[in-house]
Amino acid sequence: MSAARPPEGAKAPSGGSEPREAGERGGTLTYSQAAALALSQVMDADPTVVALGEDLGRGGVFGQYRDAEGVPLVKRFGPDRIIDTPISESTIVGAAVGMALAGIKPVVELRVVDFALCAIDEVVNQAAKNRYMFGGQGRVPTVMRMPIGIWSASAAQHSQSLEAWFAHIPGLVVVTPGTPADNHGLLLSAIASGDPVVYMEHKELWPTTGPVTLGEAVPLGKARVARAGSDVTIVSWSRQVQACLDAAEQLAAQGVQAEVIDLRTLWPWDKEAVLNSAAKTGRLLVVHEAIQVAGFGGEIAATVAEHTHAKVARLGAPRIPVGYAPVLEEEARVGPAKVLAAALKLLQR
Repeated sequence: MSAARPPEGAKAPSGGSEPREAGERGGTLTYSQAAALALSQVMDADPTVVALGEDLGRGGVFGQYRDAEGVPLVKRFGPDRIIDTPISESTIVGAAVGMALAGIKPVVELRVVDFALCAIDEVVNQAAKNRYMFGGQGRVPTVMRMPIGIWSASAAQHSQSLEAWFAHIPGLVVVTPGTPADNHGLLLSAIASGDPVVYMEHKELWPTTGPVTLGEAVPLGKARVARAGSDVTIVSWSRQVQACLDAAEQLAAQGVQAEVIDLRTLWPWDKEAVLNSAAKTGRLLVVHEAIQVAGFGGEIAATVAEHTHAKVARLGAPRIPVGYAPVLEEEARVGPAKVLAAALKLLQR
Protein backbone atom coordinates (compact mmCIF):
# COMPACT_ATOMS: atom_id res chain seq x y z
CA MET A 1 0.00 0.00 0.00
CA SER A 2 1.25 3.48 -0.82
CA ALA A 3 2.33 5.91 1.84
CA ALA A 4 0.17 9.03 2.00
CA ARG A 5 3.05 11.49 1.87
CA PRO A 6 6.83 11.50 1.42
CA PRO A 7 8.94 10.87 4.54
CA GLU A 8 9.95 13.90 6.59
CA GLY A 9 12.85 15.69 4.95
CA ALA A 10 12.55 13.73 1.71
CA LYS A 11 9.80 15.61 -0.08
CA ALA A 12 10.92 17.14 -3.33
CA PRO A 13 9.84 20.69 -4.16
CA SER A 14 6.51 20.99 -5.91
CA GLY A 15 6.14 21.86 -9.54
CA GLY A 16 5.52 25.44 -8.44
CA SER A 17 8.98 25.89 -6.96
CA GLU A 18 11.52 28.25 -8.49
CA PRO A 19 12.45 28.83 -11.21
CA ARG A 20 9.11 30.08 -12.53
CA GLU A 21 10.26 32.52 -15.16
CA ALA A 22 9.97 29.94 -17.93
CA GLY A 23 6.22 29.40 -17.61
CA GLU A 24 4.78 27.76 -20.68
CA ARG A 25 7.42 29.18 -23.00
CA GLY A 26 10.08 26.71 -21.93
CA GLY A 27 13.44 27.92 -20.61
CA THR A 28 14.87 26.81 -17.28
CA LEU A 29 12.55 24.28 -15.67
CA THR A 30 12.67 21.66 -12.99
CA TYR A 31 12.48 17.98 -13.90
CA SER A 32 8.92 17.86 -12.54
CA GLN A 33 7.80 21.06 -14.31
CA ALA A 34 9.21 19.78 -17.60
CA ALA A 35 7.08 16.63 -17.40
CA ALA A 36 3.96 18.52 -16.32
CA LEU A 37 4.28 20.91 -19.26
CA ALA A 38 4.69 17.99 -21.67
CA LEU A 39 1.54 16.37 -20.30
CA SER A 40 -0.36 19.68 -20.46
CA GLN A 41 0.67 20.25 -24.07
CA VAL A 42 -0.48 16.78 -25.13
CA MET A 43 -3.76 17.05 -23.20
CA ASP A 44 -4.48 20.40 -24.84
CA ALA A 45 -3.94 18.90 -28.29
CA ASP A 46 -5.58 15.51 -27.77
CA PRO A 47 -8.80 15.14 -25.74
CA THR A 48 -8.32 11.36 -25.52
CA VAL A 49 -5.29 11.76 -23.22
CA VAL A 50 -6.10 11.42 -19.52
CA ALA A 51 -4.05 10.90 -16.35
CA LEU A 52 -5.02 8.69 -13.45
CA GLY A 53 -3.48 7.69 -10.15
CA GLU A 54 -3.18 8.56 -6.49
CA ASP A 55 -2.84 12.18 -5.32
CA LEU A 56 -3.09 13.71 -8.78
CA GLY A 57 -5.68 16.19 -7.52
CA ARG A 58 -3.12 17.83 -5.25
CA GLY A 59 -0.55 17.92 -8.01
CA GLY A 60 1.24 14.64 -7.35
CA VAL A 61 3.63 13.73 -4.57
CA PHE A 62 6.55 15.29 -6.46
CA GLY A 63 4.65 18.17 -8.08
CA GLN A 64 4.70 16.42 -11.44
CA TYR A 65 1.02 17.27 -12.00
CA ARG A 66 1.38 21.02 -11.34
CA ASP A 67 2.00 23.71 -13.90
CA ALA A 68 4.95 26.11 -13.80
CA GLU A 69 3.03 28.36 -11.39
CA GLY A 70 2.33 25.50 -8.99
CA VAL A 71 -1.34 25.07 -9.88
CA PRO A 72 -2.56 21.42 -9.98
CA LEU A 73 -3.44 20.36 -13.51
CA VAL A 74 -6.87 19.26 -12.33
CA LYS A 75 -7.80 22.97 -12.15
CA ARG A 76 -7.17 23.22 -15.87
CA PHE A 77 -8.44 19.88 -17.17
CA GLY A 78 -11.00 18.86 -14.56
CA PRO A 79 -11.45 15.62 -12.58
CA ASP A 80 -12.65 13.67 -15.62
CA ARG A 81 -9.19 13.95 -17.19
CA ILE A 82 -6.94 14.28 -14.12
CA ILE A 83 -8.42 11.38 -12.19
CA ASP A 84 -7.77 10.66 -8.52
CA THR A 85 -8.03 6.94 -7.82
CA PRO A 86 -8.26 4.65 -4.80
CA ILE A 87 -5.05 3.23 -3.36
CA SER A 88 -5.02 0.12 -5.55
CA GLU A 89 -2.29 -0.12 -8.14
CA SER A 90 -3.77 -3.21 -9.80
CA THR A 91 -7.08 -1.34 -10.22
CA ILE A 92 -5.32 1.73 -11.62
CA VAL A 93 -3.38 -0.19 -14.29
CA GLY A 94 -6.29 -2.52 -15.02
CA ALA A 95 -8.53 0.48 -15.65
CA ALA A 96 -5.87 2.06 -17.85
CA VAL A 97 -5.54 -1.08 -19.98
CA GLY A 98 -9.31 -1.08 -20.52
CA MET A 99 -9.28 2.63 -21.35
CA ALA A 100 -6.45 2.14 -23.85
CA LEU A 101 -8.23 -0.72 -25.62
CA ALA A 102 -11.31 1.50 -25.87
CA GLY A 103 -9.43 4.32 -27.60
CA ILE A 104 -8.28 6.48 -24.68
CA LYS A 105 -4.59 7.29 -24.06
CA PRO A 106 -4.05 7.03 -20.30
CA VAL A 107 -1.01 8.27 -18.41
CA VAL A 108 -0.78 6.19 -15.24
CA GLU A 109 0.82 7.43 -12.02
CA LEU A 110 2.20 4.66 -9.79
CA ARG A 111 3.97 6.90 -7.27
CA VAL A 112 7.17 4.78 -7.11
CA VAL A 113 8.25 1.64 -8.95
CA ASP A 114 8.12 -0.30 -5.68
CA PHE A 115 4.33 0.03 -5.68
CA ALA A 116 4.05 -1.00 -9.33
CA LEU A 117 4.70 -4.56 -8.17
CA CYS A 118 1.11 -4.58 -6.89
CA ALA A 119 0.07 -4.25 -10.54
CA ILE A 120 2.59 -6.62 -12.08
CA ASP A 121 0.00 -8.90 -13.72
CA GLU A 122 -1.75 -5.98 -15.39
CA VAL A 123 1.56 -4.58 -16.66
CA VAL A 124 3.26 -7.82 -17.73
CA ASN A 125 0.37 -10.07 -18.79
CA GLN A 126 -2.22 -7.55 -19.99
CA ALA A 127 -0.65 -4.31 -21.22
CA ALA A 128 2.52 -5.86 -22.66
CA LYS A 129 0.98 -8.86 -24.41
CA ASN A 130 -2.37 -7.71 -25.79
CA ARG A 131 -1.14 -6.51 -29.17
CA TYR A 132 0.66 -9.80 -29.77
CA MET A 133 -1.98 -12.18 -28.46
CA PHE A 134 -4.75 -10.69 -30.58
CA GLY A 135 -2.88 -10.19 -33.83
CA GLY A 136 -2.63 -6.42 -33.55
CA GLN A 137 -6.40 -5.94 -33.35
CA GLY A 138 -5.97 -4.06 -30.08
CA ARG A 139 -3.21 -1.77 -28.82
CA VAL A 140 -2.51 -0.47 -25.35
CA PRO A 141 -1.18 3.09 -25.73
CA THR A 142 -0.56 3.81 -22.07
CA VAL A 143 2.34 5.46 -20.27
CA MET A 144 2.99 4.03 -16.81
CA ARG A 145 5.06 6.41 -14.70
CA MET A 146 7.13 4.43 -12.17
CA PRO A 147 9.73 6.60 -10.40
CA ILE A 148 12.92 4.66 -9.67
CA GLY A 149 16.01 5.00 -7.51
CA ILE A 150 17.09 5.73 -3.99
CA TRP A 151 14.86 8.26 -2.27
CA SER A 152 16.81 9.66 0.65
CA ALA A 153 15.71 8.25 4.04
CA SER A 154 12.98 6.15 2.45
CA ALA A 155 14.45 2.68 3.01
CA ALA A 156 13.96 -0.61 1.23
CA GLN A 157 10.39 -0.35 -0.06
CA HIS A 158 10.66 3.12 -1.62
CA SER A 159 14.16 3.07 -3.16
CA GLN A 160 14.42 0.34 -5.76
CA SER A 161 15.60 0.47 -9.36
CA LEU A 162 13.77 -2.29 -11.21
CA GLU A 163 14.23 -1.24 -14.81
CA ALA A 164 15.77 -4.59 -15.80
CA TRP A 165 12.54 -6.38 -14.80
CA PHE A 166 10.54 -4.47 -17.39
CA ALA A 167 13.23 -4.42 -20.10
CA HIS A 168 12.98 -8.23 -19.98
CA ILE A 169 9.30 -8.21 -21.00
CA PRO A 170 8.44 -8.28 -24.74
CA GLY A 171 5.94 -5.58 -25.66
CA LEU A 172 7.09 -2.95 -23.16
CA VAL A 173 9.04 0.19 -23.98
CA VAL A 174 11.30 1.30 -21.10
CA VAL A 175 12.28 4.96 -20.73
CA THR A 176 14.68 6.49 -18.17
CA PRO A 177 15.00 10.30 -18.55
CA GLY A 178 17.92 11.91 -16.74
CA THR A 179 17.45 15.65 -17.40
CA PRO A 180 14.54 18.11 -17.46
CA ALA A 181 14.84 18.40 -21.25
CA ASP A 182 14.64 14.63 -21.64
CA ASN A 183 11.79 14.34 -19.16
CA HIS A 184 9.85 16.75 -21.34
CA GLY A 185 10.83 15.39 -24.73
CA LEU A 186 10.72 11.70 -23.88
CA LEU A 187 7.29 12.01 -22.26
CA LEU A 188 6.00 13.58 -25.47
CA SER A 189 7.38 10.66 -27.47
CA ALA A 190 6.16 8.06 -24.98
CA ILE A 191 2.56 9.28 -25.14
CA ALA A 192 2.72 9.41 -28.95
CA SER A 193 4.26 5.95 -29.34
CA GLY A 194 1.02 3.96 -29.27
CA ASP A 195 2.57 1.21 -27.15
CA PRO A 196 2.69 0.47 -23.41
CA VAL A 197 5.59 2.47 -21.99
CA VAL A 198 7.19 1.97 -18.59
CA TYR A 199 8.33 5.52 -17.89
CA MET A 200 10.90 5.62 -15.08
CA GLU A 201 11.70 9.04 -13.62
CA HIS A 202 14.20 9.22 -10.77
CA LYS A 203 12.79 10.18 -7.38
CA GLU A 204 15.70 12.48 -6.54
CA LEU A 205 15.74 14.31 -9.88
CA TRP A 206 12.41 16.13 -9.43
CA PRO A 207 13.89 19.42 -8.11
CA THR A 208 16.86 19.52 -10.52
CA THR A 209 16.80 22.25 -13.16
CA GLY A 210 17.89 22.62 -16.76
CA PRO A 211 17.03 24.18 -20.11
CA VAL A 212 13.89 22.89 -21.82
CA THR A 213 12.49 23.71 -25.25
CA LEU A 214 8.74 23.42 -25.01
CA GLY A 215 7.29 20.88 -27.44
CA GLU A 216 10.66 19.46 -28.53
CA ALA A 217 10.27 15.67 -28.59
CA VAL A 218 13.20 13.35 -27.91
CA PRO A 219 13.08 10.14 -29.98
CA LEU A 220 12.83 6.82 -28.20
CA GLY A 221 15.86 4.56 -28.60
CA LYS A 222 18.36 7.36 -29.25
CA ALA A 223 21.22 7.84 -26.78
CA ARG A 224 22.87 11.15 -25.89
CA VAL A 225 26.62 11.70 -25.74
CA ALA A 226 26.83 13.66 -22.51
CA ARG A 227 30.60 14.06 -22.75
CA ALA A 228 32.94 13.23 -25.62
CA GLY A 229 36.12 11.25 -24.96
CA SER A 230 38.62 8.84 -26.47
CA ASP A 231 40.04 6.65 -23.68
CA VAL A 232 37.10 4.87 -22.07
CA THR A 233 33.35 4.70 -22.67
CA ILE A 234 31.06 5.03 -19.66
CA VAL A 235 27.40 4.16 -20.30
CA SER A 236 24.63 4.96 -17.85
CA TRP A 237 21.11 6.36 -17.53
CA SER A 238 18.85 8.37 -15.22
CA ARG A 239 20.45 9.98 -12.15
CA GLN A 240 23.67 7.97 -12.48
CA VAL A 241 24.67 9.92 -15.57
CA GLN A 242 25.63 12.84 -13.33
CA ALA A 243 27.76 10.59 -11.13
CA CYS A 244 29.52 9.40 -14.28
CA LEU A 245 30.07 12.97 -15.47
CA ASP A 246 31.53 13.90 -12.08
CA ALA A 247 33.87 10.90 -12.28
CA ALA A 248 34.82 11.88 -15.84
CA GLU A 249 35.90 15.29 -14.58
CA GLN A 250 38.21 13.60 -12.08
CA LEU A 251 39.54 11.30 -14.79
CA ALA A 252 40.26 14.31 -17.00
CA ALA A 253 42.39 15.77 -14.21
CA GLN A 254 44.49 12.61 -14.51
CA GLY A 255 44.77 12.90 -18.29
CA VAL A 256 42.04 10.37 -19.13
CA GLN A 257 39.24 11.43 -21.45
CA ALA A 258 36.05 9.48 -20.76
CA GLU A 259 33.12 9.43 -23.17
CA VAL A 260 29.87 9.42 -21.18
CA ILE A 261 26.75 8.10 -22.91
CA ASP A 262 23.27 8.60 -21.49
CA LEU A 263 21.10 5.80 -22.94
CA ARG A 264 17.84 7.63 -22.13
CA THR A 265 15.78 4.57 -23.14
CA LEU A 266 16.60 0.99 -22.16
CA TRP A 267 14.22 -0.62 -24.62
CA PRO A 268 14.86 0.03 -27.36
CA TRP A 269 18.45 0.92 -26.48
CA ASP A 270 20.90 2.60 -28.81
CA LYS A 271 23.27 -0.29 -29.58
CA GLU A 272 24.88 1.55 -32.48
CA ALA A 273 25.98 4.50 -30.34
CA VAL A 274 27.40 2.25 -27.62
CA LEU A 275 29.16 -0.15 -30.01
CA ASN A 276 30.70 2.69 -32.00
CA SER A 277 32.00 4.38 -28.86
CA ALA A 278 33.34 1.15 -27.35
CA ALA A 279 35.09 0.28 -30.61
CA LYS A 280 36.68 3.75 -30.59
CA THR A 281 37.90 3.76 -26.98
CA GLY A 282 38.55 0.04 -26.54
CA ARG A 283 37.04 0.03 -23.05
CA LEU A 284 33.46 0.04 -21.77
CA LEU A 285 32.17 0.60 -18.25
CA VAL A 286 28.42 0.32 -17.65
CA VAL A 287 27.15 2.04 -14.52
CA HIS A 288 23.71 1.83 -12.94
CA GLU A 289 22.06 2.44 -9.59
CA ALA A 290 20.20 -0.85 -9.80
CA ILE A 291 21.66 -3.93 -8.15
CA GLN A 292 24.53 -5.21 -10.29
CA VAL A 293 23.38 -8.85 -10.20
CA ALA A 294 21.14 -9.43 -13.25
CA GLY A 295 21.04 -5.69 -13.96
CA PHE A 296 20.58 -4.30 -17.47
CA GLY A 297 24.28 -3.43 -17.50
CA GLY A 298 25.00 -7.12 -18.04
CA GLU A 299 23.01 -7.03 -21.32
CA ILE A 300 24.99 -4.04 -22.54
CA ALA A 301 28.35 -5.52 -21.51
CA ALA A 302 27.55 -8.84 -23.20
CA THR A 303 26.47 -7.13 -26.42
CA VAL A 304 29.67 -5.09 -26.58
CA ALA A 305 31.79 -8.17 -25.83
CA GLU A 306 30.05 -10.06 -28.65
CA HIS A 307 30.51 -7.34 -31.26
CA THR A 308 33.79 -5.56 -30.41
CA HIS A 309 37.20 -6.27 -28.94
CA ALA A 310 36.67 -3.73 -26.16
CA LYS A 311 37.43 -4.63 -22.56
CA VAL A 312 34.20 -4.45 -20.57
CA ALA A 313 33.24 -3.96 -16.93
CA ARG A 314 30.08 -3.09 -15.05
CA LEU A 315 29.29 -1.32 -11.82
CA GLY A 316 26.04 -1.49 -9.89
CA ALA A 317 24.75 -1.58 -6.36
CA PRO A 318 25.48 -4.51 -4.03
CA ARG A 319 22.75 -7.13 -3.66
CA ILE A 320 21.31 -5.64 -0.47
CA PRO A 321 18.09 -3.82 0.39
CA VAL A 322 18.51 -0.05 0.71
CA GLY A 323 18.83 0.76 4.40
CA TYR A 324 17.07 3.56 6.26
CA ALA A 325 20.11 4.63 8.30
CA PRO A 326 22.34 7.03 6.32
CA VAL A 327 25.40 4.80 6.65
CA LEU A 328 23.44 1.83 5.26
CA GLU A 329 21.85 3.87 2.50
CA GLU A 330 25.31 5.06 1.45
CA GLU A 331 26.41 1.46 0.97
CA ALA A 332 23.74 1.06 -1.71
CA ARG A 333 24.61 4.25 -3.57
CA VAL A 334 26.87 4.21 -6.62
CA GLY A 335 28.52 7.61 -6.44
CA PRO A 336 31.34 9.30 -8.38
CA ALA A 337 34.08 7.78 -6.17
CA LYS A 338 32.95 4.24 -7.03
CA VAL A 339 32.66 5.11 -10.71
CA LEU A 340 36.16 6.61 -10.70
CA ALA A 341 37.63 3.54 -9.01
CA ALA A 342 35.91 1.18 -11.47
CA ALA A 343 37.11 3.21 -14.46
CA LEU A 344 40.71 3.31 -13.22
CA LYS A 345 40.65 -0.44 -12.64
CA LEU A 346 39.38 -1.00 -16.18
CA LEU A 347 42.09 1.27 -17.58
CA GLN A 348 44.74 -0.90 -15.92
CA ARG A 349 43.55 -4.07 -17.66
